[in-house]
Amino acid sequence: MNNKTLVTEVILLGFSNELKTNICSFFIFFLIYLFSVVGNCLIICLIIVNPSLHTPMYFFLVNLSFIDLCYSSCAIPKLLADLLSTHRTISVTGCLIQLKMLLLIAGSECQLLAIMAYDRYIAICHPLHYHVLMRWSVCCYLAEYVWIFSFINIIIPSFAMPITVCYPNKINHFMCEVLSVLRLSCDDTSLQQLVIYIVGFFAIVLPFLVITVSYICIISTVMKIHAAERSKAFSTCSSHMTVVAMYFGTAMVTYLTPPSVESLNKDKYVSVFYVIISPTLNPLIYSLNNREVKKALTKLYLGTTMQMKMADHVEIL
Repeated sequence: MNNKTLVTEVILLGFSNELKTNICSFFIFFLIYLFSVVGNCLIICLIIVNPSLHTPMYFFLVNLSFIDLCYSSCAIPKLLADLLSTHRTISVTGCLIQLKMLLLIAGSECQLLAIMAYDRYIAICHPLHYHVLMRWSVCCYLAEYVWIFSFINIIIPSFAMPITVCYPNKINHFMCEVLSVLRLSCDDTSLQQLVIYIVGFFAIVLPFLVITVSYICIISTVMKIHAAERSKAFSTCSSHMTVVAMYFGTAMVTYLTPPSVESLNKDKYVSVFYVIISPTLNPLIYSLNNREVKKALTKLYLGTTMQMKMADHVEIL
């Protein structure tokens, strides 16, 4: 083995070793995770039970909420367990499974955000052809494409180039992020890093270009319509643009910048935004900036309140 000692588990250093800091961090991340799960599940259920929201835009929003739910569930539960533990280890197999799942979900979210931008482009720039171009069969094919493309583009290359983990088996991160795991490899990882940049181009840069071109066309079209309709169109797209800016900005900083010693500590804090913060804020962003979602939430709240009052009235009788 050329003096290479293989390991069976990996140590995640996390954020801090101080007990008080970890306890405070536990409650913060627990509340964030709780809000993420409740918010994304609420968006999914709200769209499913409301026939008025059964449109392509909300179909993709359901898919986004499901991806966000998987995203935060892949990383935060392990982080919460490690914050209250002094033995922050994960098996090499478990680490590689988490790594591949995070890559698959991240690639799927990039593709889905590009498709959502295309959906808004068709709805605003070609409204007369919208029901033809975005019919339900096309939407289903696009949803399948999101997962199939991400699996082919990300997961298959990772299987073709397995990583052999050696000592020291410590990762300066709170999860098994691909760039951090590569630093534990016994062998030269220049080929893997090249593949990461190539995959990052197809998984991050190309969808971002599609989104950019779509919104350039949308803005150009919106500026030509009346002011009343213009505000409605901008309100529809502003939530999506906010999510895109927050997600793609942090992902590009992590995966498309040259690695350095200074980036070791930076990457884990940057990844908090696209792994933890973004999946939590997405339900809030889409519900606050969307009139149909707020209307459905109000209807659900009033219906639930009415049922509770009727139940209390029946008990009194």
